[in-house]
Amino acid sequence: MDLLLCGTLHGPQNRCNVFHSRYYNGCVFQLRKYQPVDFERLLEIDQSCFTTGIAYSEAEMRYFLSMPMSITLVGVRGAHIEGFIIANHYRSRRSSRSVGKIITIDVAPVAQHSGLGSVLISGAEAKLQKAGCDYVSLEVAVDNEPALKFYKKHGYTVLKVLPRYYLDSIDGLLMGKKL
Repeated sequence: MDLLLCGTLHGPQNRCNVFHSRYYNGCVFQLRKYQPVDFERLLEIDQSCFTTGIAYSEAEMRYFLSMPMSITLVGVRGAHIEGFIIANHYRSRRSSRSVGKIITIDVAPVAQHSGLGSVLISGAEAKLQKAGCDYVSLEVAVDNEPALKFYKKHGYTVLKVLPRYYLDSIDGLLMGKKL
């Protein structure tokens, strides 16, 4: 089932021509499941969001999208894919509940600060919770201040430092949240 969700875009270059009657200057995003035809656009967005070596290769992206417990949601405005999130969940043998993991959340530069990231992470967390997850984690670079601020705003806390996690030189942070 597709969901219609709203966020506000800032600046004249980000004007949205699709409006929801209840929201002044609000853009309507449709959140839907990934379809194979989306692949090239998702790869393009990932490449625009992360530097070489951190952005996923085509093979890595295909791997994450094909994992059996993968949850991939795509944020669409009009006919354009503006962002996506890939999450996964698993259950250890000793637990009756699953644990979720955010693999990546990517919003095209033109749609950043539109609220789409919040829509994507909330949608993924809801799907993970429905799949039986009590907890979700993710990794982020210590120098990615916008992402750190975003995750903290959404209730994630730092669990530990991951030395030289990115490009074998930049520390990462393992962050988590109870669902």
